[in-house]
Amino acid sequence: MVSCGWSPDGKWIFSGVNDKSISMWELDGRELECWKGQRTLKISDLEITSDGKQIISICRETAILLLDREAKVERFIEEDQTITSFSLSRDNRFLLVNLLNQEIHLWSIEDDLKLVSKYRGHKRTRFIIRSCFGGLEQAFVASGSEDSLVYIWHRGTGELVEALPGHSGAVNCVSWNPTNPHMLASASDDRTIRIWGLNNLSAKQKDIHGNGIHYSNGGT
Repeated sequence: MVSCGWSPDGKWIFSGVNDKSISMWELDGRELECWKGQRTLKISDLEITSDGKQIISICRETAILLLDREAKVERFIEEDQTITSFSLSRDNRFLLVNLLNQEIHLWSIEDDLKLVSKYRGHKRTRFIIRSCFGGLEQAFVASGSEDSLVYIWHRGTGELVEALPGHSGAVNCVSWNPTNPHMLASASDDRTIRIWGLNNLSAKQKDIHGNGIHYSNGGT
């Protein structure tokens, strides 16, 4: 077993298994459903949408599977580069896809699958680097980087807003606070987790569609 995720109501667990299948389990260990489909790689990085209708997972080096549980329909995001990780937006409408070639792609998954934007600038050569949505109305995209910086882009324009110094090792993961849009956490190989926030409260009043966002040096 290489990945797992909870159903939104906490009643079931979904698992990605080495035999390339996805299973849904009762908490007592009873298997309820199993989807095999056409897969060529073990299932990794598995998520379930908040309505419980779609299971999303990396199913091949260059593809992400979107499985509709009710309609039993499979859709695929196909990339030209190896996919290393992905992140689902809170509204289930968008997916951030991290690639081996140091790009992050934003995909719309609500209806027809569509590549919306690309984000560049962060460094990735050896490690899995993760990104996330965040800020007011999730208007920003953040990512770790192997150059010890935390990168933040404007989600709509793709423009790099900030590259935050503070860590002394590769930043592997970032996570925006789900209730405070002005707070971001980053985890690094320097064995610290840093919490980032706005320098002053007046910055909260700035237009979320502008680049008026300023972060203080994260404290450990």
